[in-house]
Amino acid sequence: MAYLKLYREKLRENYNFLDNLFKKNDIKWGITTKLLCGHEAYLKEVADLGIGEMHDSRISNLKKIKEIDPDTMTTYIKPPPKDIIESVVKYADASLNTELSTLHALSDEAKKQGKVHKVIIMIEMGDLREGVIRENIVDFYEEVFKLSNIEVLGIGTNLNCMHGVMPDEDKLIQLSLYKQIIELRFNKTIPLVSGGTTVTIPLLLRNQLPRGINHFRVGEALFFGKDLFTGGTIEGMHNDVLELYSQIIEIAEKPKVPSGELGKNPQGQVTDIDEEDYGETSYRAILDIGYLDINPEHIIDVERDGEVNIVDASSDMLILDVGDNQAGYEVGDFIRFRMKYMGALGIMNSDYIDKIVE
Repeated sequence: MAYLKLYREKLRENYNFLDNLFKKNDIKWGITTKLLCGHEAYLKEVADLGIGEMHDSRISNLKKIKEIDPDTMTTYIKPPPKDIIESVVKYADASLNTELSTLHALSDEAKKQGKVHKVIIMIEMGDLREGVIRENIVDFYEEVFKLSNIEVLGIGTNLNCMHGVMPDEDKLIQLSLYKQIIELRFNKTIPLVSGGTTVTIPLLLRNQLPRGINHFRVGEALFFGKDLFTGGTIEGMHNDVLELYSQIIEIAEKPKVPSGELGKNPQGQVTDIDEEDYGETSYRAILDIGYLDINPEHIIDVERDGEVNIVDASSDMLILDVGDNQAGYEVGDFIRFRMKYMGALGIMNSDYIDKIVE
């Protein structure tokens, strides 16, 4: 059976790298755990790092975090659906918000629960996902400050989450200026400018991050060490905190070209045939994972004891071309993979993949 392995020491080393970086720059940060899909053992590994602040986009996951460590500050990192407002106030100390009607509901529910709910107001800075339109910011905050059981914790933005708009100094300076405008206009203090995610870390490393940005929400960099500007790995970080192991369930020498009339496969595609492959054979290894678990395009590195190439997958089987099988693969052997973020997300969300810690 396929399994995912989390390497505890590599996770700790990536955490220490980020924590030292942020402390050196007087930046607060929290770990975004939505990748872990509420897996209790993995959430505990993250909580044991000592971060003290964890973010997620599923309320059931925040509930588990509170059960693991009630003292951890939890943040619901998307505008809350109105039908779960009660749970958001109960399990999330803070939430990201863009809608006044939702904020009214949060304030009313917080009053019922005898709480003050913290919020970060998200601003639209060009990526066209969630965010208050910039022209409306002052009027928006004026209404929020009237809510009795809401505490404005900060102002924030998300970039590179929808259309791939990258953060730059100009956008982040604008965000910091909006914070100053609101503070002066209403004589209020807004503690956090939450303009940082994994994609913003390279700006910090290059000393290009405006001083006003003082809060980061980080997930991908912790688990993958990813530099989203270059596509590579941040120097000093691990890109293999998580690895996937899948078992060979068949291996045989077969023709490289299918025989028969070709129609569309279950993915709606017609197989491209390389004319040079006619008459050629190679060993094909079938593994016990498929599209149900991961899109093959999200597998970025295959263990290479020999020539190994991903051919494609069906719903529950992955096909590898292992050439003339110089590595001597046999049925029962495990092949090791690294994954892109979206690939790991699918694996974490699959009940068919075991999750272990080493």
